[in-house]
Amino acid sequence: MSGVRRGRGGREADDEQGMGRTVSGRRRPERGIRGGRVRLRGWGGVAGMASACTLALTAALLLPGTGGSGGTRSPAAAPKAPQVQARYAADQDCSNSATTLDPATGAVTSLDPNGGTQDGAAVERIKHNKRLVVGVDQNSYLWGYRDPVTGDIAGFDIAIVKAIAQSILGPDAQVQYLTIPTDQRIPMIRAHKVDMVVRTMSVTCDRLTDPQQQVAFSSAYFEAGQQLLVPDNSTIKGFDDSLNGKHVCTASGSTGAAKLAQDAHGAKVTLVPNQLDCLVRVQLGLANAVFTDNALAAGQAAQDPSMRLAGERVTTEPYGVAMNLDDTDLIRRVNAVLASYGSGGADSPWMRAYDKWLAQHLPGIGGPPQAHYK
Repeated sequence: MSGVRRGRGGREADDEQGMGRTVSGRRRPERGIRGGRVRLRGWGGVAGMASACTLALTAALLLPGTGGSGGTRSPAAAPKAPQVQARYAADQDCSNSATTLDPATGAVTSLDPNGGTQDGAAVERIKHNKRLVVGVDQNSYLWGYRDPVTGDIAGFDIAIVKAIAQSILGPDAQVQYLTIPTDQRIPMIRAHKVDMVVRTMSVTCDRLTDPQQQVAFSSAYFEAGQQLLVPDNSTIKGFDDSLNGKHVCTASGSTGAAKLAQDAHGAKVTLVPNQLDCLVRVQLGLANAVFTDNALAAGQAAQDPSMRLAGERVTTEPYGVAMNLDDTDLIRRVNAVLASYGSGGADSPWMRAYDKWLAQHLPGIGGPPQAHYK
């Protein structure tokens, strides 16, 4: 991938919450590298975006807990990310002992909830610790973000975390959220620094089979795909030769980065720790486009109405809850939670969360992907 630049690194931040309560005419010049007017919108207008710029560009904010027995603690140093990136899923055998991906259809097969115990060593560890430690995002509007009113982390992914925590620890479950960059999701799991990651994480072949990246996934809880997000006056038409010479930003360690490594269509690629960093770079005129999951891009377009999706999505990527391969009882427990969470049709918890967080910006989705077990 020619012309690759890497943005500033970051570190994880730590936050502890209870269930919903904090306890710890004329065509304008095209925006981006070629110049034009920068318009800062979303999250409270200019002031909100200025705050977001500070957050995204430094990527080093430590979020304290504000009470509770744990109090504030500094997170341990993040483990080194693997050098091998997740490849875009090709026609190959994509399977490990816990999860199988069909690259042609995007179907994910995970451990049968009823095929073994759901209360083994991993679940007992969580109960013993009296909290569920989860790697999440705080920069993905609608999915996992810091609510500016309550100060809590909220979104579609966070609703799933709460359902899992309640299943294991009961209605007053404590969740310790570790907000981590995209490229630290797998290292944090493999280093046992989190019990799981729920962070718009795509199930890919490399994440199932590569010895440096291998993790387990739950059954799929959402289906997305890579798509371009551009300013409304952009000349970029889609993932094609209209990218030639443009500056495209994507998150390091993401499936978008892997797709661009295959064929960037002549674009100059910048890698950053988190996908929100890319939106900020476009806002500041440092990039022409963001390449990310269309589900995340919809949230970014909601933050800034002057942005739009360009072209069609170019991949099919199921999201799953990522866990350690050895935690088979936890994988089965999570799959049981997801099965219950998606049951009930229009009245299911999944549909209620979808209606609350996603329906306005990702309309027309009737339910979660079909679960497959082995």
